[in-house]
Amino acid sequence: MDLGLDGRTAIVTGAGKGIGLAIAQALAGEGVHVIAASRSRTDALDALGDAVTFVSADLTDPTVPASLVAVAEERGGLDILVNNVGAVSLRGDGFIAIDDDAWARTFEVCFFSMLRMTRAAIPALVARGGGSVVTVGSVNAFLPDPGVVDYSAAKAAVWNLSKALSKEYGPQGLRFNTISPGPVATDLWLGDHGVAATAAAQLGVDVDTARDAVIAQQGGFSTGRFTQPSEVADLVLVLASGRAGNMTGSDVLIDGGLVKTL
Repeated sequence: MDLGLDGRTAIVTGAGKGIGLAIAQALAGEGVHVIAASRSRTDALDALGDAVTFVSADLTDPTVPASLVAVAEERGGLDILVNNVGAVSLRGDGFIAIDDDAWARTFEVCFFSMLRMTRAAIPALVARGGGSVVTVGSVNAFLPDPGVVDYSAAKAAVWNLSKALSKEYGPQGLRFNTISPGPVATDLWLGDHGVAATAAAQLGVDVDTARDAVIAQQGGFSTGRFTQPSEVADLVLVLASGRAGNMTGSDVLIDGGLVKTL
């Protein structure tokens, strides 16, 4: 299926690994030039060659979004923005133990990075006659969990903002959609310092037991497996393309059947 993305330019935040890397690879494979924003450069990004312009970027720095848009405009303009940056910390000591600084850090990474990046990108997208903003959210936006209560609240804010912007900018040809993955097979979940390893340390059990316990607590997978980063990336391709040209203000759930009530 021709997605009609060849020759477009996209900014992808958090593009160095995990879901962001998979998105950068998928877009490049469709002929999109990707401005890959990441704190660190990776061999996997370098392997994409001229299809990618790497920009070392910390999205908690309020000056970074404008600089990324400037790189896109140097190439002729911006067509697609993928907000992917995010991070989660398990809050094993409960809500009362989470101080204001911890809340602020979570919202800086998970919400304000998306807000600032989107705000900087909108004029460039409008100048191109329209475009697509796809934001990677989380099932925790509507499946709040005490163990990630600050992350859940931040992702709910992301979803809400995307919906509001879809209403404001629809007449100008801009589409805003979100993707809500459940647990994905990345370092965020399965790495040495990921959710499973952190839960194992807190519970005093091995990583596999902790992983299964956390998944079971949230409802369990109907498919029996984690989502792959490439599966999230495929959704980004469709939402960014004209094939989904009348989708805006939507959220696409990909969670292996974890959420049972929607």
